Amino acid sequence: MAEEQIVALGSKSEQYQALLPQIAALLQQEHDLIANLANISAALKTQFGWFWVGFYLVKGEELVLGPFQGPLACTRIVYGRGVCGKAWQNAETIIVPDVRLFPGHIACNSNSMSEIVVPVFKDGKVVAVLDADADVLNAFDEEDKRFLEQLVSLITM
Repeated sequence: MAEEQIVALGSKSEQYQALLPQIAALLQQEHDLIANLANISAALKTQFGWFWVGFYLVKGEELVLGPFQGPLACTRIVYGRGVCGKAWQNAETIIVPDVRLFPGHIACNSNSMSEIVVPVFKDGKVVAVLDADADVLNAFDEEDKRFLEQLVSLITM
């Protein structure tokens, strides 16, 4: 996947199975974290057409906006607040079928309807989160969780 992504068709599983090796190859060619997170965000947005996808990086006691694709986003998120903050606090992936029903959801954009947040680990600690939002309800499921957790395990921080 050197600057050109092959967009896969088929089931969600088939799309992930085609995308993950492309991202792995990309990460092997580049060692700059920001460049890699930017390209991962672009690849996911291109493949799945999600409303928003990107990363928040742990800096002290908050998450700070990193590379993303989509409309403007919240810049800083406090530990434990919103879906991203909870995923960081709990050190586990959170799937939200309807963001309006998530207690403490941070509405960075009112078009976001569902969300998945996947923690990125280094030495057993959460160092970032991958956040994806869709403008439809129930966009994310256990299949997304499984593949996105595989994807973030490829990231070297």
